[in-house]
Amino acid sequence: MRKAERLFQILTLLRSKRGVITAQQIAQQLEVSERTIYRDIQALSLSGVPIESEAGVGYKLKANFSIPPIMFDEAEIEALLLGVRMVESWSNQSMAKAASSALAKIHAVLPDKLHQLSVEQPEWLIVPQFNSAQYQQHNEQISSAIKNRQVILLNYQDEAGNLTSRKVWPLGMIYWGKTWTLVAWCTLRQDYRMFRLDRIQTLDNLTKFFQTREDISLQHYINLIKQQQQRYSG
Repeated sequence: MRKAERLFQILTLLRSKRGVITAQQIAQQLEVSERTIYRDIQALSLSGVPIESEAGVGYKLKANFSIPPIMFDEAEIEALLLGVRMVESWSNQSMAKAASSALAKIHAVLPDKLHQLSVEQPEWLIVPQFNSAQYQQHNEQISSAIKNRQVILLNYQDEAGNLTSRKVWPLGMIYWGKTWTLVAWCTLRQDYRMFRLDRIQTLDNLTKFFQTREDISLQHYINLIKQQQQRYSG
């Protein structure tokens, strides 16, 4: 990596962090030595970039500092385009609209060649339209409950056709390809449960709220799944 490119990458990392980032973290991401990072940080500071540093803590950009829009290369545009197409096809309407809006803002700062690439979908980049009314009618409501940590009451039909009513703590949603699934803490079973959105018959956001804990959270659930996989593979 050339020095100019490395300086650009360091500046990008600093912009992406709300807090501080250490020289060691930067060095690991760019695969160079910490001594190289120290020299690069000094070069950026001498060029007028307002970098704040504290020994033993790390670096950060001063508040309200801005630089011209970052340019993307062809591979980065293709990655962004794929992400936007996936959100447009597989998420709810508000997220699809937000993704389209974000792409429009990116269009505004692209040079002509990359702008054309971002408008035309490459032949190999095909994202089937899988969004359906079954989960769209609940997706946004569940998303809101997850953000607000709001207990929900759902009437659910399982694979065998049995109906059940549950009060759950919505923790997150996972997309498996054609199917969205709610990961939740079931207050009846006192355990994690997964509910396919297309099998939810009715859903109500209650006026009750919950707080995640170390032993009840989406990350805890994911860690449990990883542990199970490791036991099976071992």
